[in-house]
Amino acid sequence: MNEENKDAVAMIAIWSVVIILLLGVSFGLMFGWQSFKVYSATQTGKAAYAEADQNRQITIVEAIATNEAATSQALAKIKIAEAEAQAEIARAKGVAQANQIIGDGLKNNEDYLRYLWIEKVAKGNHDVIYVPSENGLPLLEAGKR
Repeated sequence: MNEENKDAVAMIAIWSVVIILLLGVSFGLMFGWQSFKVYSATQTGKAAYAEADQNRQITIVEAIATNEAATSQALAKIKIAEAEAQAEIARAKGVAQANQIIGDGLKNNEDYLRYLWIEKVAKGNHDVIYVPSENGLPLLEAGKR
């Protein structure tokens, strides 16, 4: 073989190697691209799942916080209502005691009741019908039996 043939064979060998390498790289990229697309889709799905899971957990925590806030508000309203009820009971007891004291003070106290009646008559512009009775005194207990 002469020198030119050797150079031609070397060139053919080099080009053959280059073509084989290019074909190998091309086939590798084609199959690699498919694998990369599958891998990329898997990673995208995992990321979407992780985001959805995190959003679900956030929603659960917010719902729990809202529930606890509503429960606290309800308990506060119950305590306020109980305190108002206790205050109303205390006022009612005070009124009952005052009525008892006034009632006890007015028992067997005809003179004071007569005085109050005279004061009312004197202050007001009322028509008073006087029904004479014994000793000329008004009938203060006419409705009682």
